[in-house]
Amino acid sequence: MFYYIIVALQIFCIYHLLKNKNQYYWIFIILFVPVLGSIVYLITQVYNKRDAELITEGITAIINPTKKVKDLLAKLEFSDTFQNKIDLADAYFEINDFENAIKQYDSALEGRFQNDFYTQQQLVRAYDKVNNYKKVIMYAENIESHGEFKKSHTQFLYGKALVKVGRFNEAESQLEQINSSFTNYEERLAYAKLLLDNGKQAKGMDILNELSSESKHIVKQNLRKYRATFSEVEKLRN
Repeated sequence: MFYYIIVALQIFCIYHLLKNKNQYYWIFIILFVPVLGSIVYLITQVYNKRDAELITEGITAIINPTKKVKDLLAKLEFSDTFQNKIDLADAYFEINDFENAIKQYDSALEGRFQNDFYTQQQLVRAYDKVNNYKKVIMYAENIESHGEFKKSHTQFLYGKALVKVGRFNEAESQLEQINSSFTNYEERLAYAKLLLDNGKQAKGMDILNELSSESKHIVKQNLRKYRATFSEVEKLRN
């Protein structure tokens, strides 16, 4: 059992490292000095008092990824509330079970919660994952007037869906709103690629040049975090 806990701890640390684009030399420390390396990584790169619960949950999720779903299913059976439906839907989303996530989010949209922003935002994300762009557009248009929609990843997914259904001019209008300096790096790269693929080379290259310039003036933490994004920017520029 102790062996499996160590392996789970290593997997969690490496997952955290890749997700947050931390220095890759940590992988060798975690793999070749398993216990000590993982503990040092947690203390220096992850841990604080507020994160303690999240670390425990993360390790449990690696060992038994469906445990959280089973627990929340039981909780929903005991008490059929809006929040319990959302918690279960989020848990399905976390393990990439998007079809069941969609079912739970949809079931939560009733009564006084039928216009809930978070639920519809999650449906935009989930339907994007299963390539149902008409549904992405439908739910995005429901929340388009909400203050948190503007310049968000949700708005980016809306623009992307509009491209997919052939409504490029409308898509460009939406995607241009997320094109703000020193933010939305991944979304702006994707926007630039969409422009290049749709015959707007000059505008696409302008965005790539802006991203390249910004990469030289951002803090090191963000530079590490978006290293892969900026690397692709330079490849496209060259």
